[in-house]
Formats: sequence, C-alpha cells, structure tokens
Amino acid sequence: LHIEPLLFAVSKKTVYGAPTELNYPAMIYALVVRIVERIPTIKDLVKRLRHDFLFHLECGFLFSDRIPSEASFSRFAKKLSESKALEDVQETLLLQAIQEGFITDDVVAIDATHFESRDQSTPQEKKPKAEPKKRGRKSKAEQEAFQKEKQERDEQKTMYEKTIENQL
Repeated sequence: LHIEPLLFAVSKKTVYGAPTELNYPAMIYALVVRIVERIPTIKDLVKRLRHDFLFHLECGFLFSDRIPSEASFSRFAKKLSESKALEDVQETLLLQAIQEGFITDDVVAIDATHFESRDQSTPQEKKPKAEPKKRGRKSKAEQEAFQKEKQERDEQKTMYEKTIENQL
C-alpha cells in the first residue's frame, strides 16, 4: 500500500503556522489496522493505542510520539475524505491486483454494505418535560374540589379505617 498520496493530501502546504506534531503515517496505519483488527470505534482504537504499548509501536508510532486524540483522528479522516487521494490509492491498488492476477474479471464492483456505521451517535428521542408542580396556596375552586373529594373518600371508609374522633 503506497501511502505517499495520502500523506501529500493531509500534510501542511507551507512552512508557516503551527508545527505538525502528529505522526501522519502512523495514523494512516492505525486506521487501516482498525479495520483489519475489527476495532469498532475510533474511541476504542485510541484506548488500545494508549494501553497496548506493542500495538502502539506496530502501528508506526515512535516512543516519543503522543497518541492522537479522537478529535485528531476525526479531523484527519475528514481531510482524507475531502481529498481525492483515497480514490487514487484505491485505483492503483486495484490495477496492481489485476496485473498480478488476483482479480481476473473485467467488471469490478466494491460492496461495503456489511460494515455498520458506529462512529456516529444514535439519535435520542426527546421526552416532553412534565409541567412543574404549582407552588403556594390553591385557588378557591381547586380547594373546594379537593375538600369535596377528601370528604367523599372519608365517607367511603369503613368504621375501623376512620380516625378515632370520627368513630366516637
């Protein structure tokens, strides 16, 4: 896999501005390894890079390199997707596979429907907020309705459920 076109697409074009502190080749290898190792999310990839030192080195990060954050990987993937570099690398890889005899048909189609998208969060249903309980004294109409309801409940109680005052 020739990654030079990918590096050219994401690298800085001028010497001015903030220095690049990220190891772009290692980030490309880490994204490829994520698919090969079936690591479902970028968060899991970053966690594994932080905790598994051998994995960190096998992806191409140096001992002195800091691990890119999820946001760095996201910005990096956005830069790659906006450029035409991925399509060019895919074309050259496909032509190389045809020349070497791995692919023999004239018609080639790429189907990636079996991959599930897990990097985006699922939309959550918004629950309607309950009306806040009114504070303070009830209005006269509400107070009368409450007293009437309370009196009906008291009348329906049996002799032993009533208070001692009402029993005498």
